[in-house]
Amino acid sequence: MHTSRILAALLIAAPLAAQSKLDRTIEPPPTAPKSLRVPTWTHTRLSNGAELVVTPKHDLPLVSFTISFVGGANQFEPANKSGLASFTAAMLREGTTTKSGDQLSDALELIGVPRINASIGGESGALNFTSTKSQLAPMLSLLAEVMLHPSFPADALERLRGQSLVNLTQSRDQPGAIASNTFVRTLYGDEHPYGRVNTEASIKSITRDDIVAFHRTYYQPGRAIISVAGDVEPNAVKAAVEKAFAEWKAEGSRPAFTYPAVPPKAATAIYLVDKPKAAQSIFVIGLVGPPRNNPDYFALQVMNTILGGIFQSRLNHNLREVKGYSYGVSSRFAYGKGPGAFSGGGAMTTAKTDSALIEFMGELRGIQGGKPVTDEEMASGKAALAQSLPSTFASVGATGNAIGNLYIQDLPQDYYQTFAARVNAVTKDDLVRVARKYIDLNNLDIIIVGDRAVIEEPLRKTGIAPIINLDIDGRRITNTITP
Repeated sequence: MHTSRILAALLIAAPLAAQSKLDRTIEPPPTAPKSLRVPTWTHTRLSNGAELVVTPKHDLPLVSFTISFVGGANQFEPANKSGLASFTAAMLREGTTTKSGDQLSDALELIGVPRINASIGGESGALNFTSTKSQLAPMLSLLAEVMLHPSFPADALERLRGQSLVNLTQSRDQPGAIASNTFVRTLYGDEHPYGRVNTEASIKSITRDDIVAFHRTYYQPGRAIISVAGDVEPNAVKAAVEKAFAEWKAEGSRPAFTYPAVPPKAATAIYLVDKPKAAQSIFVIGLVGPPRNNPDYFALQVMNTILGGIFQSRLNHNLREVKGYSYGVSSRFAYGKGPGAFSGGGAMTTAKTDSALIEFMGELRGIQGGKPVTDEEMASGKAALAQSLPSTFASVGATGNAIGNLYIQDLPQDYYQTFAARVNAVTKDDLVRVARKYIDLNNLDIIIVGDRAVIEEPLRKTGIAPIINLDIDGRRITNTITP
């Protein structure tokens, strides 16, 4: 007992002794930024037309395997069947023609892989897993079975439908979900894919036949990009994939990504959704933005990083650190193949809703030149972007996603190698130019979900914009607009 106490005292004393030599009046120097090492890869095609990208990474005996599909719900989902794409992806894990859902889980457990991930978003979809090198072949066979021969059991569909309806009901009481749905509906309308959201009617309308038809149309090799990263050799991987997917015959092509015109720009307005007794007001402020393939991408990235893209950004520093109106405020560009939105916002304390909006609008004017960007802001914004890049290749999964994304997004082969240089080439004049071009202060949609009885009159007195009252589904309660 006595000995153990002596050892404990020594263990405590050692770090304390080291701390006593530390001069806390001197700020320690920052660690050197991590260097970027972009791996090499090969790019070929399978006999069925699917692209195959293989990135050897031999530091660990792991393999990340992803089949991505170009195009998603926006291209393949009927307008009145919102939720069909995500239902189809989720149902892939519910069993195959030879295995029940439980048997599929057992097979994965024997291989040592927790699950096969499946998803379909607005403009792309994917199936992926990470396994040890030794289990790659059986996992390929299992993935091929899941993708090509799902059973889509009726009882699983009803369970999934029930869960989705419960989630929809719960979201109608969540201010963040209300604000997000109201924002896209206000910007894009119900006719544009970017403005569609799941509804009770759409979820209830989805049938098993709908899922079977969507599966047959969507999962085709002509729009597939297979990305493999890890402890593999390109030729061996290609042979293994060809064998596992031998019955996946050539079919399909990439969609054109043609979108309908967005609704005409409306004058800036505050769209107020009542949430009685809410302790916070949820802001989502923005407008229709540019697609990913626009020449101002890097200038926009630097500008937004300074405005609201990182913790020390202008928006977060002002509204959180200085004013104390919020726990966090940010902004982003939702780049897509079509005109993704610029948006900013956060949760503001109810009593300061009007003051928070004044400060938010002030920061938008400031980034447009009213408050010139400093050299320090420019340096930290660029550094935040450039120094985040090495983590893109930190694991086999991240590496596979990064290299595969070059082909999904049609990016240049040297995108990562030239990223830092293109970021560093952005000037202060570029920031002002793109801020004025893409953040039109005369055509903003200001969505606020909060306690109308408390915040409406103070918001009106700001004079920032007229107030339009909406219900939680984003529809006008009355034609009256509060000036």
